[in-house]
Order: sequence, then structure tokens, then C-alpha cells
Amino acid sequence: MNDYIFLMHDDASDIRSDDWGPYLAKLRQTGQFDGGSAMGGGECFNKLGAARSITAHLGGYIRVRAESLDDAKRFLEGNPVYEAGGTVEIRELPRT
Repeated sequence: MNDYIFLMHDDASDIRSDDWGPYLAKLRQTGQFDGGSAMGGGECFNKLGAARSITAHLGGYIRVRAESLDDAKRFLEGNPVYEAGGTVEIRELPRT
């Protein structure tokens, strides 16, 4: 089983906060949900000089386990950002 992170972009127009409860409950029932959170502001740091700006269009993340990227995509169904027409970026978290 592989680890994946869903990065929710802030480009959805109509997300209701009460849409998250049923979606997260569904994820928990799969036994493959490893948490998530909204993301607030912050800063980037670079020891050698000026750092880039934070990635401001990211609004939250969800972490899941799945056999493959195609398997992870099934967790898009019901995601409030995705269902509202927003972008959800799925990235594998390789084990090192």
C-alpha cells in the first residue's frame, strides 16, 4: 500500500463547511484515511538567502493509503473541493 496526499487548491467557488463531515466519515470507514487539515498562512525559509513565497493557493490536505494513483483517485468522489469544481492535486509520498 502506498501513501498519497491530496492537496486541495482554493479555486472552488461554492464549498459548504458542512460538506466535510460526511466526506471525512466516508474516508474513515475505508480504514485508509491517515488524517488531514486545513492550511493557514506561513512563510518559507532558506538558509542561503531569500526564499520563495508560500504556495498561497493551497487550502488543505488529506492523507490516504491506496494501491496506486488510480486507486487513490476513487477518494475524489464526495470531496467538497472536487465536487465544487475545484482542483485537488494528488501526490505520492514515497517511502525512503
